[in-house]
Amino acid sequence: MLGEWASLYTTVRTALAARRWRAVPMTLGAVCLTALFQLVQNQPWGFGPVQTVGSVQAQDPLWESLLRTPLSLFVPALDLPVWGALAQILLVFGIAEICLGRRRTLVIAYVSTLAGTLYARIGLALGPESPLGLPASDAVVVDTGPSAAVVGLALYVCWLRRARWTGALVIVAMVVEVLIKNNLAGKEHLTAVAAVLVLCAVSAVRAGRPAQRPVPGPDRGSRSWAETFS
Repeated sequence: MLGEWASLYTTVRTALAARRWRAVPMTLGAVCLTALFQLVQNQPWGFGPVQTVGSVQAQDPLWESLLRTPLSLFVPALDLPVWGALAQILLVFGIAEICLGRRRTLVIAYVSTLAGTLYARIGLALGPESPLGLPASDAVVVDTGPSAAVVGLALYVCWLRRARWTGALVIVAMVVEVLIKNNLAGKEHLTAVAAVLVLCAVSAVRAGRPAQRPVPGPDRGSRSWAETFS
């Protein structure tokens, strides 16, 4: 596992040393946007507007949720310290932007978040009697914000970089989260894991190579793998 982290650290350090902040402009924008939403939603006049543009609940009409989902990635949870969300975005989005490129990072982040949003509706339809179901009270729970995107990006980067132990650790951590605290956020995180695993399988098939084949250096790999989303 240390070898996996060392390889990733070298890739990130090289990119930052060569381009500095220009290596992660999207990540810095995401951090600033999340901080802005946090600042605004804690003002007496700001909570309503932020919820209107970026709060997703399963009770909302589907079209409304789909419109809000892109911005919901950057609305931090009210019951969690905002510094945690900012640190997650800065670290995971930054690594993903360097290893995957901006377009693929955004696609995977959106797919991960959208998967959780759609699961909430399916889970409510199944009901609490089903192992995959949710209680009716979860209809008013706000979606996970940036955390599902963070989970999905972390797992995809691990797969692309062949960091198998780290990727397994991410999955185990999400399973343990659900076992300890069986709530909507944890189940949406697991849904993000499932969605990204499907993306990994599809990407491997479209690239026409076995999933076990090593990936070349980060820059070349990033360009060739970006073609899978074109």
